[in-house]
Amino acid sequence: MAVTLTEFTRSLDPKTLPRILQIQSGFYCQGAVYELFGRECCLATGDLMKIIDISITRFITQTADASEIKLPLEYPGLFRIISDSQPYLTIKEIVDSLKVSSHRLGQPAFISANQIQLPQGLVNEKEGFRITAVTLDVQGGGHVDCELLHKEPKFSFRLDLSQEGHFTECEDDQFYTLRELAEWKIPKGRKRTVTAANAPPPKDMLFSTLLENVSGELTLTPVYELQAVMQLRKSVALIPSNMDVDVMDVTEQFDVNTFIQPLSLQDIFQKPSEIFPMVADVIERPLVESYMPGEFVSLLRSEQVIIHRVYEAKRILATEIRQESPRHFLIPATYKGRLKRRPREFPTAYDLERARSDTEQLHVVATRGFDSTYSGLASVLVGDEFVVKKSKSAEVVCDGNRDAVDALTCMKIKGKTHESVRIPMCLDGGFMEVIHDKRQYSISEVCHWFPLPFNVKVSVRDLSLKEDILASVPGLRIEEEITDPYLLISTLDLSSWWEVPVNRTHMIVHLEKSWTGGVSTSNVNSAIEEISEDSYYTMRRYVFTTIMPPPRPPKKPKQPPARPAKPQPNPRPEKPANTPTSCSPKSPRPAVVSRDSSTDRSHSTVRTERTPKSPATFPKPVLQKAVTRGHSLEDVCVNIPDEDDPHDYEYIDEDELDNIRKQFHEQSINIPAKGKPSNTI
Repeated sequence: MAVTLTEFTRSLDPKTLPRILQIQSGFYCQGAVYELFGRECCLATGDLMKIIDISITRFITQTADASEIKLPLEYPGLFRIISDSQPYLTIKEIVDSLKVSSHRLGQPAFISANQIQLPQGLVNEKEGFRITAVTLDVQGGGHVDCELLHKEPKFSFRLDLSQEGHFTECEDDQFYTLRELAEWKIPKGRKRTVTAANAPPPKDMLFSTLLENVSGELTLTPVYELQAVMQLRKSVALIPSNMDVDVMDVTEQFDVNTFIQPLSLQDIFQKPSEIFPMVADVIERPLVESYMPGEFVSLLRSEQVIIHRVYEAKRILATEIRQESPRHFLIPATYKGRLKRRPREFPTAYDLERARSDTEQLHVVATRGFDSTYSGLASVLVGDEFVVKKSKSAEVVCDGNRDAVDALTCMKIKGKTHESVRIPMCLDGGFMEVIHDKRQYSISEVCHWFPLPFNVKVSVRDLSLKEDILASVPGLRIEEEITDPYLLISTLDLSSWWEVPVNRTHMIVHLEKSWTGGVSTSNVNSAIEEISEDSYYTMRRYVFTTIMPPPRPPKKPKQPPARPAKPQPNPRPEKPANTPTSCSPKSPRPAVVSRDSSTDRSHSTVRTERTPKSPATFPKPVLQKAVTRGHSLEDVCVNIPDEDDPHDYEYIDEDELDNIRKQFHEQSINIPAKGKPSNTI
């Protein structure tokens, strides 16, 4: 029975692909054009085509006022899903409607309106569970693997596909891009309603006005595109689902093997490893990026290649240290360049605790001070130097109440003496690392011996590369080690071997035959990849949720401590006890700095917990005397005028004035001349 292509697309189950269609009523474009913008625009009656994939190309968005907006998948905004209030009546209905896989986005969560009896226990009414996997049998039945949400220890169970009930979607607090919604979150035969989470950045001028002045719920209607292979052609045809043709499904009447089988690199990676090596015809070549070496480009432009094996390789994710538009890199573990350390910045004492290592002492200098409001915890002034020790909970007194506060134990450096102090981890500050280590490391040594993230600079480029793109980067933040899928591909003469990334190389091939030639002794080459910002955040965004947040500060006093009364000119005030000295007669109050104003957020990257032992070849760095960079006496002083009276003076006696002069005299010894460069940090 013939149906329109739109009706066929609407009823198509991607799990049943490939399907063979025969054109019953053709469509012809005016003129002699056979393809238009890469899409098929001419299908003759009687043509056969094999549908190999279906994908969403864009969304038609309906707003609350019934207006329609076309949104491409490249739209940079994020969206939040409004849970579907229409219940699913069976587990099979869920599996048929939604995509379920081991991927974190392919694990939908539901609430059962009824109690479910299980052999190992109960799933109570209104209790949420997540579907993690689907298993089908040859008879058409099967089951799903599930686990309860917010349950410790984890409670896993199975439900048959025939399980009946009222299952509604859980509230989803995650943010998604349009591409992620298209791939994972569009149910078959149902509408998907979302809300825009934020506006696109101003630099994306192409999409900046698409959702301007739009608020409320948005209903997404997907627009599909079919990927097909024509009977007498090797290339993949892209067919819009709204093309005005009638088709008939004739899969049972033809052999699908009579068509060539174009495969993406993702499809190749899913093949069993026993079939390799294979000779492959390149049907669609990938785009050439500027960072790719010339030999790698020549390989990608070959008409035939040999795919030797598929595997997961280790890469190190690094970001350029700069304020605007930093570049992101994936560096192979075999990188032979040498690296030197660069100082790290820490916005809070909590970040000092996360960066603390057992291999060496962490020496920092304060770049922004703060006053501690807790008795027993030290305040920090600009220029103070500390050696970080460990963190522990401390009992403090605040407004007469005792409370437990997470504090960081440090050794405060005062000239040649060290004083043990405790710094509150919940307050804003600012610290810069002091580097004493001048050695050069390989990238694998950095990842093994130091806590990530870690700042480095390439001191000796990789001489095995014709052009080392990392050598010109002023600084790199090594963020984490990842594993990524790769194919080992070579030319037919085995002269060039390269690791080709599966997820970032759009390449279509056709497996021709098995390779029976010998194995070359050529070295495998690995390119340094410069990845886009979208790829970077796709790798990083879900890992951020595993980072423990900073400790919550204890409740502050309802009212701040009363300010001391202003002294009268005639009576001489008594010397206050435990009054901190400062650079001016009036003690300065530090400016309040927002946590969002910090430029280097080291806690927004993942740190793998490790307690490595220092290698015998690496002697423990000796703590050296260091000086701050670019600080003068004027830099340390912070004069903030009083809000009430600009001429608000405090009287101090001569003994206190002598004490202030003595402390500043000792401090000036450790401060270099203004403008003199420092080699310490």
